[in-house]
Amino acid sequence: MAFRAVIFLALSATLATAADETVQKTLRARGAANSFIRNLEFKQKLRVCNAYPYGSPLDVYVGRKKFTVEPLAYKSCGEFAPALKTGDKIDFKVEEASAGTFTISDLPSSDAVLLMVIFRHDTVSTAVSFESHVFASLMSAQVAVLDTYKGSAKSDLRIQDQGEKKTMRSELLRYDNVVAVNPGVYEVMLQSEGGDTKAKAELVAVPKESYVVMRCGVEAQVGTPYPQELMVFPLSDKRALGTAHTAKPTVLALLMAISMIFAAVSA
Repeated sequence: MAFRAVIFLALSATLATAADETVQKTLRARGAANSFIRNLEFKQKLRVCNAYPYGSPLDVYVGRKKFTVEPLAYKSCGEFAPALKTGDKIDFKVEEASAGTFTISDLPSSDAVLLMVIFRHDTVSTAVSFESHVFASLMSAQVAVLDTYKGSAKSDLRIQDQGEKKTMRSELLRYDNVVAVNPGVYEVMLQSEGGDTKAKAELVAVPKESYVVMRCGVEAQVGTPYPQELMVFPLSDKRALGTAHTAKPTVLALLMAISMIFAAVSA
């Protein structure tokens, strides 16, 4: 009987402990359900553009995790959604060999698109440089204008309406700046000092989207030279504009330049 009593007491104590834990979990759950305070979660997208003139594509790593399903070729961009933290390192690799490392020094406390561009540091070495911008969450379309070309050639970037030449407007896009454009279909042109068009591309600007337009290439003294070219990303669908905006895109509105939030470490 004593042996059975010991078992009964031990079982009773176990059941009591389990019941107490259940009650505590229930109280915590009720408290959480009744709470009007919750942690903020921001939607932050990372856009990486490869403006580094090289024959082999680049893979993107955050820590030890590779985010590129297919490596990014020259003049291509990718979009990722990593859970970034201050101090994280973004590594670029070519066939497992390190090409450069980018260190995050700060992150915005809001929904945002984080743009990062890797490009050639100079015409002599093969070292890399980085450029970064943070796009705020706005109703209008935003365009970051960058110049990653390395060489002696001078060219301007211009944006103009698509349509009849009589009503076509053309404006200068200043490098290292961010502008807002009204919805519409535009043509972006790379023009030399003499007015010759070196390259052109279409820009479909839809509301709330963030774009990058850049000049890329290198007048290499080491390695293969690459001519001046244009990069535009992302390539939006015209159908997102509807019929109201495709025929009559309106004028550009200048925004203040958005400051960088990252610190780059060149390879």
